[in-house]
This record gives sequence, structure tokens and C-alpha cells, in this order.
Amino acid sequence: MTPVFELNHLQVSLRGKKRNTDLVKGVSFSVKQGECLGILGESGSGKSMSIKAAMGLLDKNFVVSGSAKFQGDELVGKNAEQLRRLRGGQVGIVLQNPMTCFDPLYRIGNQIAETFAAHQKWDAGEIKERSIEMLDKMQIRNPEEALEKYPHQLSGGMLQRIMIGIAMSMEPSLLIADEPTTAIDAITQFDILNEFAVIKQKHKTAMIFISHDLNAVSQIADKIVVLNQGTVVDQGDFHHIIHHAADPYTRRLIEKRTDVMRKYRQALEGGECSHAQAG
Repeated sequence: MTPVFELNHLQVSLRGKKRNTDLVKGVSFSVKQGECLGILGESGSGKSMSIKAAMGLLDKNFVVSGSAKFQGDELVGKNAEQLRRLRGGQVGIVLQNPMTCFDPLYRIGNQIAETFAAHQKWDAGEIKERSIEMLDKMQIRNPEEALEKYPHQLSGGMLQRIMIGIAMSMEPSLLIADEPTTAIDAITQFDILNEFAVIKQKHKTAMIFISHDLNAVSQIADKIVVLNQGTVVDQGDFHHIIHHAADPYTRRLIEKRTDVMRKYRQALEGGECSHAQAG
């Protein structure tokens, strides 16, 4: 089966006056239909940079080489308009900062409608119906009121959920989520991760889930790639990453997660003891 999306020796450099600085150093991975690839790494590891380079989201200060293919079609070298048509339709992208993705001068409903109209053959009535349905699924209270609001009138978490909902509504062949649950509380995060899983299973959507949070990645990813300083340092399924990671950086990430989970359990047990003593 041809991968829906694959990188082969992708390299990204930042142009300098005297020499270029390498940021992504020969990254290779692939994701198939109905599969979720988790890209794990700390800030500056190159995980977001790799995807932005492939999707034409970097400016002319960056040099991109190597290969990035979507459904067998080479993306490196395509012009900005070709890549723009791809994004939002066949490829859905949920970026990390929702505030930069909405125009502050237009109501949320108008911006959702514009996206839907650009990629679907829905009339105005169906667009509004689908918008309300999407907001409700993303747990936005009073969705009809939300459509009339401007971006600054909604929280970052609400905008993030709306952005996820728009991307999912397009039923893309590939859904890229870059730290999609960062601004969202733990309970809503759990529900949205479940929604990602449903979309993947129901529509056989290929997904790339980028995060620094191993716990979030473990809930949705079928396989995991770990990046450090622009290089792939480990890859495999969750069991491999937890139990057989060869790279010291990966093991440190696992130890951090284990330590957080241990403290969480201790806090719960402490709370239970307090309740028992009070009783």
C-alpha cells in the first residue's frame, strides 16, 4: 500500500549571511491510510518544522530539500498556490496557536462558512447546519451564539476546538495535528482524543499527531517517531518506545512521563486517605 504521506531525507536549513544553519537533518517517516503517526519531541526538536516545510508553510528564509510526498505526488518544489489548495481540503492542518488562524475582524461563523464553501458544495443552509453540528461535537456551548462572536470573544481552548472541528469536517485524506490539545483542559482533551480516534477508524484517515506529551501521543498513535535536534532518534510502536528505546533522549522522555504518572497516583491515593480519615 502506498503511504498517504512520506518524508524521505527531508532537510531544512535557515539562510544565514555567511552560512546556512541546519534545522532538520534528513528526516524520514511515513503514514498509511487509517494509521496515526505520533511525532514526539521537545520544543526545537524539528517536529513541527518538518511538517511545515513539507506543506509549504515556511517563508523564503528557509531552504528545503529532500522529498515529501502526498499520495505519491512530490510536494517539495510545488508553488504556493498548489500547496494552498491542498491544505484545508485533502490535507487538514490543526496548528498550535489558534489565535493566529482566525481573522480578528470577522465573526467565527463567517470564517467557518468561508472554509466550508471553498471545499464543499454545500448551500448556505447546510453550511450553517453543519457549523452548528460541528461546534456541538467540539463541546462549544450555545453554538448558534458562538457563530456570531469574534475570535477575541472566545478562549484559546475554544478556538482550538473549533479549528480541530473545521479540519475534521473536511474529511481529509491526511489530518495533521500540531500540539492540538495544548490549550485544552484534561477532560476535554480526553474527549477530543477520542474524536480523533473515531475519525481515524470511521473514515480511514491517515493522521500525524505532533506533541511533546508522550501520554497524549500514546492514546492515539499506532506508531511513534521521536525527534531530537532535527534528527530521528527512535521509532516504533508505543510498547517499543516504552520498553526498548535505545536513545538516551527517548528514555529521559519516558522517565519524565513515568514520574508525572507516579506523582499523580500518589496525589490520588493521598486524597483517598484524607477522605477515609475524615470519615
